Amino acid sequence: MGELGNNDNLTTKAVYDYKLIQSALNNGDQKAYAELMHRYRESVYFMMLKMVNNKDDAEDLTIEAFGRAFKRLSQYTPNFAFSTWLFKIASNNAIDFLRNKKKNDALSLDSKMENEEGQEFSKSIKSSTLDPEENIIKKQKIELLRDVVEKLKPRYRELVQMRYYEELSYEEISTKLGLPVGTVKAQLFRARDFLYNILKNSENKI
Repeated sequence: MGELGNNDNLTTKAVYDYKLIQSALNNGDQKAYAELMHRYRESVYFMMLKMVNNKDDAEDLTIEAFGRAFKRLSQYTPNFAFSTWLFKIASNNAIDFLRNKKKNDALSLDSKMENEEGQEFSKSIKSSTLDPEENIIKKQKIELLRDVVEKLKPRYRELVQMRYYEELSYEEISTKLGLPVGTVKAQLFRARDFLYNILKNSENKI
């Protein structure tokens, strides 16, 4: 990650963001991640809502945007504001989402597709590449991420608490919330990826 130096392009706000980023990366500071999310969550959400015109999709895309940004945080350079970089990631992700949605518009969203979606996410979650994520989340005691979890939208916060604090099964969560199992798995997949990207940087700092 580049040095801040005497970069006159950055506002005071952007300089503060950069210090938060350094703290997140160098110290594994979860409060720094939480504060970054707190500062820009609403801005990203309303940008996503304007692009996709659907509240649920906008929420999903918001958490994906932060997940992607936190995963690539070490690639950020202070040549421009963090907010500019974050909004670009969010915007590109939303464009991809809309492109894929357009391709699938001709397909009927019937129960068969719901089942296929659930099976697909189930396969993804059980795949060997994602198993370590589940293990790290459990091993590192997710209570340490409470500050970050509290910044999630209530729907994600509830899912994470049920799955990792209460250790309920997908089926139990599905019944409690009245959501299809496929939807529960999809949303937990996003939340878990988001949290894992923070835990990964914090793993050796806890």
